Amino acid sequence: MTAVMSKAQPELVAIALVYLVQGLLGLSRLAVFTFLKDDLALAPATVALITSAGYAPWMVKPVYGFLSDAVPLFGYRRCSYLVLCGLLGAASWGGMATVASTPTAVVLLLLLGSASTACADVVADSVVVELVRRPGSKAGTAGSLQSLCWASASAGGIASAYFSGSLVGDYGARVVFGLTAMFPLLVTGAALAIPEERVRSPGVMAGSAPRPRGTARGASPAPTEGVAAAFKQQATLLWATAKQRTILLPAIFVFLWQATPTADTAMLFFETNKLGFTPEVLGRIRLVGALASLVGVGLFNFKLKHMPLRTILFWTAIIGTGLGLTQLMLVTGVNRQLGLSDQLFALADTALLTVLGQVAFMPLLVLAARICPEGVEATLFATLMSLLNSGTFVGSALGSALTAWLGVTSDNFDNLAPLVVICTLSALLPLPLLRLLPDGVDQEGDGERDGGSDSDDSEDSRKAD
Repeated sequence: MTAVMSKAQPELVAIALVYLVQGLLGLSRLAVFTFLKDDLALAPATVALITSAGYAPWMVKPVYGFLSDAVPLFGYRRCSYLVLCGLLGAASWGGMATVASTPTAVVLLLLLGSASTACADVVADSVVVELVRRPGSKAGTAGSLQSLCWASASAGGIASAYFSGSLVGDYGARVVFGLTAMFPLLVTGAALAIPEERVRSPGVMAGSAPRPRGTARGASPAPTEGVAAAFKQQATLLWATAKQRTILLPAIFVFLWQATPTADTAMLFFETNKLGFTPEVLGRIRLVGALASLVGVGLFNFKLKHMPLRTILFWTAIIGTGLGLTQLMLVTGVNRQLGLSDQLFALADTALLTVLGQVAFMPLLVLAARICPEGVEATLFATLMSLLNSGTFVGSALGSALTAWLGVTSDNFDNLAPLVVICTLSALLPLPLLRLLPDGVDQEGDGERDGGSDSDDSEDSRKAD
């Protein structure tokens, strides 16, 4: 493994930078909220809907993988896409820093930035797979590479959480967007160093699909025909696999588990407009959340990963509902009657809920990995992660609709308590669907016992923080 890793230094640097940048992009999260709330003076429901748009590009992850595999840009399948993703990401955040002045412009720029990050994530995962399959690699290579991805993303996430609040408070949202625009350029620079061999197919121009089998060497299939044929073949194979009951029903469960509404945006408005939390305080809360997420991952890996998935999902939902209702203490001011300041209570509540949320999220990733059959592992896993992100998008949209329906605004929080109760209790709705999970999901595969990992979910798990 050491020999393989030593021969892949440029690739390792590129992979680490892609995931580091994903974590660093969290610097903009608080700035986006502040910009929408203060600069554009939008209502909580509208802010929730706009920020949820960032999940949309993550709903089509398999498309990015297919394009990278079948449609090389300028003769390259990895470097060129990473360069393009870096440039588009820088352009999107540069636009947020300069020209964004309407909700429509913000949505379009957020979609562009999110799409560039999602595509870079998929391409980086493809490089990881290629390194794992490189001659001379050993079983532990996959685990080492996944550890590199997670460590890089965590480092970026903690750093961005630490500085996000103070930067927004001292310099404003647009300055933070300008700083964020520089991070994707790291991906572009690293991609240029990857020693990728140029794709050369007789009669096929760069940017088109490779010559399909059965095509004479002297003949050149039309690029669009080659791509369409490859896409049709892959889609047919994926559908034939996904419609199997042992895969379809767990996929439905994964989607519905994430599709419950959330009151996060309304609570942010309450904390800033009602409780007077400054950006610095919100930044500290984000930092506690980032650290708590790591604790949750460690708790799962070292204490809970051998427990049945149904058991973990059931009890995390039950305990999470109870802890989620503690937000009512902050809304009603009971915490102050108990001698706990609002800031201290919010920090402690965030830590507990984030640890439990991460513990509840990890089994979904294990579930997705276990139900993927041999031959379509990468494509089906990416599809399941897209379903998971789709559920998150639906949950955010439902939370936005409930916020508007209950009349919670930037200065009216009379119905915030009912909103929190509805959103929190809705987490119990998917529990009866645990019966959809096949018995085999509680059986570990050889790869898991060996400590390997074939998941490409690093950003998906981080987004759940």
